[in-house]
Amino acid sequence: MTHLINLTITKALQKLKSGEITATELTQAYLDRIEKFGADLNCYITVTPERALADAAASDARYAAGNPLPLDGIPIGMKDLFATRGIRTTAASKMLENFIPEYESTVSQKFIDSGAVLLGKTNLDEFAMGTTSKTSFFGAPINPWQIEKNLTPGGSSGGTTSAVASGLAIGGTGTDTGGSIRFPAAITGLVGMKPTYGLCSRWGCVAFASSLDTPGPIARTVDDAALLLSAMAGHDEKDSTSAAANFYVKDELPIIELKKLRIGLIKEFDSVEISNDMKRLFDARISDLKSAGAEIVTVSIPNILDALAAYYIIAPAEASSNLARYDGMRYGLRVEGSDLIDTYKKTRAAGFGEEVKRRMVVGTAVLSSESYEVYFMQAARVRRLIADAFDRAFEQCDLIVCPSSAGTALPLDSDLTPLEYYALDLFTVAQNLAGIPACSVPCGLAENKLPLGMQVVGQKFDDMRVLQLAKHIEKFAGLDNKPTKILGK
Repeated sequence: MTHLINLTITKALQKLKSGEITATELTQAYLDRIEKFGADLNCYITVTPERALADAAASDARYAAGNPLPLDGIPIGMKDLFATRGIRTTAASKMLENFIPEYESTVSQKFIDSGAVLLGKTNLDEFAMGTTSKTSFFGAPINPWQIEKNLTPGGSSGGTTSAVASGLAIGGTGTDTGGSIRFPAAITGLVGMKPTYGLCSRWGCVAFASSLDTPGPIARTVDDAALLLSAMAGHDEKDSTSAAANFYVKDELPIIELKKLRIGLIKEFDSVEISNDMKRLFDARISDLKSAGAEIVTVSIPNILDALAAYYIIAPAEASSNLARYDGMRYGLRVEGSDLIDTYKKTRAAGFGEEVKRRMVVGTAVLSSESYEVYFMQAARVRRLIADAFDRAFEQCDLIVCPSSAGTALPLDSDLTPLEYYALDLFTVAQNLAGIPACSVPCGLAENKLPLGMQVVGQKFDDMRVLQLAKHIEKFAGLDNKPTKILGK
């Protein structure tokens, strides 16, 4: 059954449609692998074998009847931020350790409607706040590329990237607030797509920062990511920020012609220090694009180096507001106190981890009457300047490319300060502030044999063309990310 683990979604669908394999066989292969490696990698918070096999049996019945759904029989991991009816949804927090929703998020419902098989709920940073996934109440997931070195798979969607890279899921979901899909995908050799804000519904997804949170797919190939995004995307009347837009690919992405395509490089990133490996691989892929006929131009986003500061004002402010609902009164953890206020205090002190508390304190301070105009409104102005600068840049080019990270995966026990961890988001936060699509795609291996990724960035709702260029870069890089190769078994 090992050969099934190396199948991409595209190849698996072909074999399922031809009858060469069954959804039950494919699902069982993944469940067996989860049983074998799941504890070592800690990439799942909750595994759902009975649900998975029931889903697979339903898929097999539809194949037998000749009316399969678009993703029938495809076993995926769902980031444990999406509410799943009757299945524990924790946001990796003690606050929601035993929360079982009575409703289904729009994204997870769309996967049900597409015939996907739910393997379980994947690990993440608590309430999606972090870049390493080690703020999880359930412990950090492990990067499978060099498992013995205890490397981070990134965050906050590190559970999904660990699962997909190791063959414990064929694909999965993430959320990207400041890079939480793209950064972990880059350092685990995967494709991570942050769609245009509003393309995928946030309804039923535990909120971090509502104006930034963006659900998206994580997969081994660009074509696979496009298929997952096709299932996720679409307008949702339950989400007031949902766009009247869609995205659809039936089998594989149509080819985009590189000749005459104008690709922008951000001038301001020239001054940012990156590893020699990242520079070498990025330059190699730019050379590939140029040789294939693309025109390389330099563009300017003057305030892009201020994006990190603006993000870490706006995101904590919104988090402070969103997390106010966890008070021990309606759902989640409750620690009894001597009175109402004491109950609030004890519940929140026990239920939230240190990083969540840190961001809530920062956010509450930013929203205070003394600081609102000085900090929050200035950050909002920087956000507007960045969005406008991207609009002007796209008058000079069709797409933009930049690194996804400064270097390869770090050890989980790295002795970095909170500010140093925040700086890992430098290449990714501006796209969230502007609400534009960005895809991290593997660009090669560093000297230490760990993967690196680069981003393709587009205008709002130009998600298709972003993925089409990413597919060219994927081909140039030629990274072998078969799970059995990565784990050596």
